[in-house]
Amino acid sequence: MEKLRYGRVMLKLSGEALAGEQGFGIEPQTIQSICRELAEAASMGVQLSMVIGGGNIFRGISVSSKGMDRASADYMGMLATVMNALAVQDALEKLGITTRVMTAIDMKEVAEPYIRRRAIRHLEKGRVVICAAGTGIPYFTTDTAAALRAMELKCEAILKATRVNGVYDKDPEKHSDAVMFNKLTYLDVLQRRLKVMDSAAISLCMDNKLPIGVFNLFVPGNIQRVVRGEEVGTIVQGE
Repeated sequence: MEKLRYGRVMLKLSGEALAGEQGFGIEPQTIQSICRELAEAASMGVQLSMVIGGGNIFRGISVSSKGMDRASADYMGMLATVMNALAVQDALEKLGITTRVMTAIDMKEVAEPYIRRRAIRHLEKGRVVICAAGTGIPYFTTDTAAALRAMELKCEAILKATRVNGVYDKDPEKHSDAVMFNKLTYLDVLQRRLKVMDSAAISLCMDNKLPIGVFNLFVPGNIQRVVRGEEVGTIVQGE
């Protein structure tokens, strides 16, 4: 086993990342590419848990703004995250990585119910654990779900995988003069309203002193570099 900075991590992956160039739905080649990176990280010995968003299939908050009941829309979004989790599970297991999908909403025919102690045991046995269906409660995002599950599973860091190299002062895809931060505090993120994770997730991490690493998912080898402790992307932590 390699020397790792983080022995157990929570990877937060957006649903949009699974859509590839098509921008919606699930693009198999993109998922295969992402899962090859995840498999390499798992083979290093890191205990890997994941939360995947559902925005590539259904975004509850957007639909609720157009008149749908927010709770109903959020439950639909939770189901979208389960679809993504099953797709990633399939791709990982084709690469020989044993994976468990655990859902906050009971659906025993397709996945295990999320039970904290069982999830920890899966991690200890070297299985990748994908936590799906968010928190199981409407009005909470998958960012908050990732922070909550990271605390419960005693993860040493949240790794936020994005399409850009880290956290910037403004959107680097729209502004060529955007400046990237190498290090930030939780208060910096909250006060500047930087788009790292939502404020509830950032506050939860701040209260529990859980570092957040933000990096570019689509640079080969980045996940391995982060868990080794190399300086990649942006790190958000306390003073």
